[in-house]
Amino acid sequence: MKGLIVERAGPLALIQDGGRFGVRHLGVTQGGAADWVSLGWANWLLGNAPQAPGVEITVGGLTLYAEAPATLALTGADLGATLDDEPLVPGCRFTIAAGQRLAFESPRAGLRAYLAFPGGLDATPVLGSVASTVRESLGGLDGQGRVLTEGDCLTWSGGAGPERTLPSGVGTLPGDGERVTLALVGGAQIADFSGTSVFEAFNTAWTIDQRTDRMGVRLTGPELHYQGEGMVSEGIPLGAVQVPADGQPIILLNDRQTIGGYPRLGALTPLACSRLAQCQPGTEVWLTPVAAGQARDVHLRQLACWG
Repeated sequence: MKGLIVERAGPLALIQDGGRFGVRHLGVTQGGAADWVSLGWANWLLGNAPQAPGVEITVGGLTLYAEAPATLALTGADLGATLDDEPLVPGCRFTIAAGQRLAFESPRAGLRAYLAFPGGLDATPVLGSVASTVRESLGGLDGQGRVLTEGDCLTWSGGAGPERTLPSGVGTLPGDGERVTLALVGGAQIADFSGTSVFEAFNTAWTIDQRTDRMGVRLTGPELHYQGEGMVSEGIPLGAVQVPADGQPIILLNDRQTIGGYPRLGALTPLACSRLAQCQPGTEVWLTPVAAGQARDVHLRQLACWG
């Protein structure tokens, strides 16, 4: 079957969908699109289900050659995308003709771009998902979780839905002239941090460290002091904000471990995790407390946008 051929492979272009659920008790992590909101909007532009498989392109370096015409959608980071050397702005649905090349260079804004295909990419699910998890060798085109490499062929079986354009205000990336705030639901150990630490956690700018990947993001800032007793390892949710002995928080993302024993301030909301996934190292972010019920309402409103 004809499709898009990988002519140049970037450092981390992965097949991702909504993630792998119901398997954490097996020690298998969630995976899935780090910026699940951008993947959802890319799929919406084509009339797909929001969790349909697409390509997550981190920091660029990818070139695709079209063997056949297709209607695609691009959202998320601005990685200097071009179609036959003509600029392609994120947040659009577009047509690629046979013989054309779609290229992604390097980040101009954000970190991860999402490319959606009619009906979603063809791949065989592993444990209920095609999400690529390199560390666990699960998912992707070959079921082994590997990154896209030169010569891979991306195919799809569906058709694009009616023409759509993104609603106004959708697709704004962190740092577009505004403070980057990340909503956090307090956790079981938050009361065991010193009062000064809790105040500083929510009233000080944190800087995203160079040590950031799909497993987690390290923050640097004031040293937080945990005063509670030692912990038994417990399950780790998406967005968990762990505080190890050095007092510098680590926010755990899609490819995180399934259990951990560090105390936690709480967890970022799924929407905040999506936002964090687009923040480049050196970006300043602010944590802001939110009630669990409020976070749930906001999350449900996002899901309702896609019908």
